Amino acid sequence: MRASRLVQLLLILQTRGQVTAPELAAELEVSVRTVYRDVEALSAAGVPVYSEPGRAGGVRLVDGYRTRLTGLTSDEADAVLLAGLPDAAADLGLGTVLATAQLKVLAALPPELRGRATRIAERVHVDAPGWFRRPEQTPTLTTVTDALWHDHRLLVRYRRGDRVVERRLDPLGLVLKAGTWYLVARQGADIRSYRVGRIEAAHALDETFTRPDDFELSAHWARAQEDFARSMLRVRARCRIDPAHLRMLALTFEPAAVTEAYESMSEPDAEGWVEIVLASEAYHVLLHGILQLGEHVEILAPPELRAEISATALAMAKRYGSVGDA
Repeated sequence: MRASRLVQLLLILQTRGQVTAPELAAELEVSVRTVYRDVEALSAAGVPVYSEPGRAGGVRLVDGYRTRLTGLTSDEADAVLLAGLPDAAADLGLGTVLATAQLKVLAALPPELRGRATRIAERVHVDAPGWFRRPEQTPTLTTVTDALWHDHRLLVRYRRGDRVVERRLDPLGLVLKAGTWYLVARQGADIRSYRVGRIEAAHALDETFTRPDDFELSAHWARAQEDFARSMLRVRARCRIDPAHLRMLALTFEPAAVTEAYESMSEPDAEGWVEIVLASEAYHVLLHGILQLGEHVEILAPPELRAEISATALAMAKRYGSVGDA
């Protein structure tokens, strides 16, 4: 532990120049006294480090000194891939490792590139979760992650609706989507996604498994998202629409529904309008989306939805009255 801290201290000094002892103590999460003991240990080991007293003083290396201790460990190399998502790295138990890896990368850069990298970090921050939502509690994430790293099978208790089921899984990957963790795992011959926050208990088994050679996490997740989006489109309406307002579909309908609408588009009729199929997860949601298109769309089928939008339009007209009544 101390050896790792000494390396981190050395790299901080190399990348930042002079740093005060209290600043080092805060970053290394130790006392100021421990910082001075570490500085003495580095000096005894032949590192040209010294302290300057006074208000403008601090700890620094002799000008021109550069350490060669910049090689990344395997864990640090893994953590670098999460450099833009520090919260995700912390969730996976790589927070401290990521900080050390970033220091090593900065220390290996020439001064001009190091300054640019530091400016980017100061000016750009990635905040993945959406607004108005609290991070989901994932008490089993550490166990799941450890099994994933080492290709161990998992025995989990998973909450599905109002019941809890037991599953034996081969963990293949973790996905962080809008602040929510999902485990992509194989159960038998099927590869499925499991919300980590719904895993009530997880136990890594002693037995290992062989990952499928043709599995690629990002490609699988993209296909799974598309399949899920399409599965949610449970109701449909045949409509006529003014082609000039087709672009408005993207403002009111899901991307999968917009794609389906364009794929179903007919040739223009005598008025220049085209027929499309609009889809959504429920008729009331579909009605709401169609209403936002106003007079630029007409429902042709089903007749029940056509009658409902007619009744809604009449009720709105009655509510607001005619222009002459205003």
